[in-house]
Amino acid sequence: MAVCARLCGVGPARGCRRRQQRRGPAETAAADSEPDTDPEEECIAAGAAALCGPEGGRGAGPSPPPRCSLLELPPELLVEIFASLPGTDLPSLAQVCTRFRRILLTDTIWRRRCREEYGVCENLRKLEITGVSCRDVYAKRINPRVKSGRFMKILPDYEHMEYRDVYTCLLHRYRHILGLWQPDIGPYGGLLNVVVDGLFIIGWMYLPPHDPHVDDPMRFKPLFRIHLMERKSATVECMYGHRGPHNGHIQIVKKDEFSTKCNQTDHHRMSGGRQEEFRTWLREEWGRTLEDIFHEHMQELILMKFIYTSQYDNCLTYRRIYLPPSHPDDLIQPGLFKGTYGSHGLEIVMLSFHGKCARATKITGDPNIPAGQQTVEIDLMHRIQLPDVETLRNFNELSRIVLEVREQVRLEQQQQQEDRPEDGEGHGRHSPGDPQHSPAQPDREPWDGGAVAAEEQPAQGGQGQPFVLPVGVSSRNEDYPRTCRMCFYGTGLIAGHGFTSPERTPGVFILFDKDRFGFIWLELKSFSLYSRVQASFRNADAPSPQAFEEMLKNIQSLTS
Repeated sequence: MAVCARLCGVGPARGCRRRQQRRGPAETAAADSEPDTDPEEECIAAGAAALCGPEGGRGAGPSPPPRCSLLELPPELLVEIFASLPGTDLPSLAQVCTRFRRILLTDTIWRRRCREEYGVCENLRKLEITGVSCRDVYAKRINPRVKSGRFMKILPDYEHMEYRDVYTCLLHRYRHILGLWQPDIGPYGGLLNVVVDGLFIIGWMYLPPHDPHVDDPMRFKPLFRIHLMERKSATVECMYGHRGPHNGHIQIVKKDEFSTKCNQTDHHRMSGGRQEEFRTWLREEWGRTLEDIFHEHMQELILMKFIYTSQYDNCLTYRRIYLPPSHPDDLIQPGLFKGTYGSHGLEIVMLSFHGKCARATKITGDPNIPAGQQTVEIDLMHRIQLPDVETLRNFNELSRIVLEVREQVRLEQQQQQEDRPEDGEGHGRHSPGDPQHSPAQPDREPWDGGAVAAEEQPAQGGQGQPFVLPVGVSSRNEDYPRTCRMCFYGTGLIAGHGFTSPERTPGVFILFDKDRFGFIWLELKSFSLYSRVQASFRNADAPSPQAFEEMLKNIQSLTS
């Protein structure tokens, strides 16, 4: 308490002014009768006297430094000190004394915290509509799909708002929903990124490009936004529908899960009824009309998706997902990719590496293979050497090569099971330091990274191995690369409608370049082309590899 009192500049070590004000007359009199120093302060004084010598400070020893109070610093310096502290510590600092509380009302402190912790760069006093991007105008100010010509309230009243309100009532309050999320829309899933965008928190839903243009950029639209319409009051607005922003609600259910609810679902309806809603949805989702789709099975799948997803237009639950961690030995940079899936259109998958294998997990799915399932698994221990182009055109030749590798994998797995000691036996066990059996140490021995890098050099120079799809293998996109770096044996997950009778079938993983790969499904005689999602996602990194693995298990268990 003595040190605290000296730091605050209160004076005697009887407590701070706030505590003295709370005491009654009897307690104050008792406190005044106590000595002005406590044992800690007496020890400090005794140490100083010993340093000064027996002459009471007249000896050769240095004199003790004068007491210095933090309150003696000029206000400008205190503002700089406080602005460098985390925003979560500032409320506690305001309780120290009245002067600290007054200084913490300085708006430049909170403006710096908003900028450094959440990236807010807007100036509350100089917000203008000019020079704003179309994305900002669409999500923050007005909704261009409103056809009535009515002007909505363009911006809240920021003139009488402070950065302290923005930090405490908006950014800090809703910090737990920032990041990457997967909505619970049955088998279809989705990809939502909640970010601080200016003076708003916006939930952007990312959609694949229109089928089959897998190399096109991702599309996005806002589902909700949160902002301050007035001081100390955050407003949640639903952005779904075609009649502009309207009242919504957000509830944080538990850690890594939250839900949104629309309180005005009539804004989602269109005057032309369900037919007009379906045609509008079809143009936005597929970029075409139903008359342009001649495949009857594809028409059924599209209509089924519209009916199913329309049930979730008023309430949605989201679960947190992370981007996969990277390692220098990874074949390519892991991340999100867009892939072709036949009549189901384009879907989003997450490519991640796990020692001897790599996995592509669905972030968006379909009625056959729902979101969260591992659509493709690549065996990095078994390379496949493709034949020349003319031989590769023969599907039977490619099938023979792949099935030979599958038999080799089966024999190796059988041998490993025979060599594995039975439970309870003491002989044949590996040492605790064996990397194959150490759960704390990931296995990174499947292939030589240096050798792979050396083999990739010709491909990077434009001299990769020629590649062509075998005759009879269907592809949604005929504009696939004609050269590849390398190929691996893999398995793909197939199932009936409703994820019935799932099984893994053999296939070929083809690496084209650092941003594209493909997979040939032998049993389906189908080819899927995947292209990297180039969008950047904020607050999406996994805190640890263990957290990422746990996330994969959670999203898979929801649809198993």
